Amino acid sequence: MSAWKREAPSVLQTVINSQSLWDEMLQNKGLTVIDVYQAWCGPCKAMQTLFRKLKNELNEDEILHFVVAEADSVATLQPFRDNCEPIFLFSVNGKIVAKIEGANAPLVNKTVINLVNDEKKIAAGEIVRPQYHEIGLVGSNTELAGTASKDTIDRIYSIAIIKPEARNTGKTTEIKENIVNAGFVIEAEDNRVLTENQVREFYSQIAEQPDFEEFVSLMTHSLSCVLVVSRSTEQLPFLEEEIVSKFETEPQEPSEGQPEMDPSSLVKKKWDSSLEEYLVKENIRQFCDVEEDVDTVNKLIDIFFPDFKNMKLEKTLALLRPDLFQEKKEDVLNIIKNEGFNILMQRPLVLSEEEARTLCKEYENENYYEKVIENMTSGPSLALVLVRENSLQHWKELIGPSTVGEAKRYLPNSLCVQFAMENLPINQLYGSDSLEAAEREIQYFFPPQNTLAVIKPQATHKQREMIFNRIKEAGFDIIQMKEIVLTKKHADKIYYKIAQKDFYNSVLEVLSEGPSLVMILSKWDAIAEWRRLMGPTDPSEAKFLSPNSLRAEFGINLLKNAVHGSSNATEAMQAIQNIFEEVDPENPENPEEN
Repeated sequence: MSAWKREAPSVLQTVINSQSLWDEMLQNKGLTVIDVYQAWCGPCKAMQTLFRKLKNELNEDEILHFVVAEADSVATLQPFRDNCEPIFLFSVNGKIVAKIEGANAPLVNKTVINLVNDEKKIAAGEIVRPQYHEIGLVGSNTELAGTASKDTIDRIYSIAIIKPEARNTGKTTEIKENIVNAGFVIEAEDNRVLTENQVREFYSQIAEQPDFEEFVSLMTHSLSCVLVVSRSTEQLPFLEEEIVSKFETEPQEPSEGQPEMDPSSLVKKKWDSSLEEYLVKENIRQFCDVEEDVDTVNKLIDIFFPDFKNMKLEKTLALLRPDLFQEKKEDVLNIIKNEGFNILMQRPLVLSEEEARTLCKEYENENYYEKVIENMTSGPSLALVLVRENSLQHWKELIGPSTVGEAKRYLPNSLCVQFAMENLPINQLYGSDSLEAAEREIQYFFPPQNTLAVIKPQATHKQREMIFNRIKEAGFDIIQMKEIVLTKKHADKIYYKIAQKDFYNSVLEVLSEGPSLVMILSKWDAIAEWRRLMGPTDPSEAKFLSPNSLRAEFGINLLKNAVHGSSNATEAMQAIQNIFEEVDPENPENPEEN
């Protein structure tokens, strides 16, 4: 018996975690169903119920086998590494004859039954073995490698910092667009105020210049945009081309007597050299500094984006339909947390008929469609933004198919079955179909709002860094920022509602002690969320009522309470317009009323 089979009989799927075990597995007779998984997310749990059902119902242990194969440990499976979607391969007598992407239970079920039936008929002499087309996993000429190779080519990474002066002149968006149009990929980005250590690490090669300390001060008091940029080590100059812009907009007729221009002469190839050389060529190098040394880049990625290589965090929209929200909300929320999701945002909302029809489009041909729409508009649903590794796929697998009947047949342990309601045969939970759809739906149901935030002079440089981290952790984007001493002229623009109060002079005295950081923060329900993060005005009260708040941690007294924020949307809009008179052209201000 092969080593890969030396498992207890109760084990449904055998683990393949080396090339030698893979090779032995291919010696197996009959059909082997292979769940290809990544080490960071594990096998597809949602399909195990289906596999157990097939194993029991077909009862063909000699010709039907189930395994899980770790792509990171098997050389043959290299094309599937870093693929966040489940992959199922079907091997018949050592030949890979089929591949299914995603947890498509009905298709997997049908494929297994058909292949097992073929094997039984072959064994009985009823049919001749079909000549299956083998799906190759390695090599550029195979069907699979042709699609997978684009994602598995080694990539070279660079770190780019778009400096504050570029943000102040509205060039950030233009620079990023140029980088992408040149064929580079922006793998990660973050708008942040750099710490002193980060500036010294990135710019160590110019540390001996006479004005370096002044430069460090500038970079640690203004907002920069940090990018991780990649390009393939294998140049593919003919895969992506763009026509020179003037020929894109107007077709050019040749002059009389002039030969027709060869269309290929209008083609501008994607840039095939380094990012820094490209920025120099485009005359934007002065706004964007680049590091391309491999060892240094890896070190900087760990500094700026410590989770970049190991964490694949995704956002997806989830929705509890009205009946489930009213009856079993807490049960669902507990499951969500136990499955490792972080609930970034949530809100109850009553859907309009148009919104309900958009979300329930998959049921429009069913005779119960109008009843679904009536139910969806009858009361509040609960919308959530969920975050975790492989979030979208994991949530879809967890909730199961869109109808209860399908879920009972293929995934009886899914949430669809667990929380089924008698009045409707549909899944009481919803999840986005793709990352693109998730982005659109999150933007729609959780539209961003802007608020004004101030870090007061009494916060030390270290405390500022800690507050920035808390702001990021809470999901805020820092849209704009400036460091200024809030004189009476400036303070009146922020504190205009209390300018006539007796204690206002004391406020001005505290603000005049040094520079404050004034920011525009953006997030859904940003005003309330920022005030919640700040905590009560009096730090001593905050320590008792909200011990994890910023004022509880960094506040000194009622006046020196570390941070300030607008109270409502009107105040936020007025204060932002007063302080940031020249609106950042790449981030036009439009705070929303709630």
